[in-house]
Amino acid sequence: MLELIDSPSITLSEPAQPGRNRGPLKARVLVTGGSGFIGQHLIDALIGRGYLVRILDPIAPAQLPAGAEYVQGSVLDRETVVGALEGIGCVYHLAARAHLWAVDRADFDRLNRIGSETVLAAARQKKVRRFLHCSTEAVLLPPKPCGHAVDETIALGVDDMAGPYSRSKYLAEKAAFAAAAGGQEVVIVNPTIPIGAGDRNFTPPTAMLAHYLSGSRFFLDCVLNVVDARDVAQGMILAAERGQPGERYILGGENVSLEHLLAMIERVSGRKTSRLRVPPLVAFASGTACEWIANHLTGRQPIATAEGVRLALRSAPFDSRKAAREFGYAPRPIEEALTAATRWLLGDEQASQSAALAEASVRS
Repeated sequence: MLELIDSPSITLSEPAQPGRNRGPLKARVLVTGGSGFIGQHLIDALIGRGYLVRILDPIAPAQLPAGAEYVQGSVLDRETVVGALEGIGCVYHLAARAHLWAVDRADFDRLNRIGSETVLAAARQKKVRRFLHCSTEAVLLPPKPCGHAVDETIALGVDDMAGPYSRSKYLAEKAAFAAAAGGQEVVIVNPTIPIGAGDRNFTPPTAMLAHYLSGSRFFLDCVLNVVDARDVAQGMILAAERGQPGERYILGGENVSLEHLLAMIERVSGRKTSRLRVPPLVAFASGTACEWIANHLTGRQPIATAEGVRLALRSAPFDSRKAAREFGYAPRPIEEALTAATRWLLGDEQASQSAALAEASVRS
């Protein structure tokens, strides 16, 4: 479990300083994409810490907690973003196109890169002191094995990215680093693969769990770093409060093989399935075919994509020790979150409806 009792909090009048304890007064914070999966957990955690929360999202949250207010709008609308930043002391920028496929590939660059640049510029205009940018572990996976766990020191270029989603998130992260170099207090976090109950957008990790719970027998074995979505949320708060501007922090959990993860799913779900390992070339051909069908025939979110297979083939263990060392990040074992996600997928009658709607949902 994450221990937050002694964490310092950001106020509107006092600059954040890593490691320094301050009084209980909390700033009002803005969460872009706050109606999304991680956003829900982040808002609950922020309110639990005493923050006043404003949500900016085109879709209203399923339930608006006490202590939160909602502003409908897109991060691409500069005027709306500037208005939402009124009186804000810290921005948590989560809004993004989180799936690995889109009907219009330009959505990735538009929502992920340009959206990030818009919020960064608006925060600079409004003199918002602190900015937490949510990136992804996908931008840290090298095309070839590096021989050790991936950490924050890895240096990749845009041409190393696995596809349009990864490229757009890489460029968004570069914009965040550039803003930090220009004097903004920007901290970057790279969550790995978050899981838990209630992901009604069916982001790729939840879609993967649903796929295997549906009885799929085939898998491409790889190493995944899986983390409880609640710990990602708490890690974001710690990074915003204690992280060093201009630095990135991996927010990971457990490194597990997909085969081991499937065995855990069988155990918590009670569903025994036979499994067949798929060769990489077959997996890539399948992902390419599924994507072609989605592009040209169905227009619906495919089961697999070429970029998703490339990321799986690049998979590597991740190292979160920098976050642990600098601000006490300490994620719990993943079995609790995996159990919650599995039970939600099997028991929530709305889950299947959510899966059908997820491909049409865009967090912007």
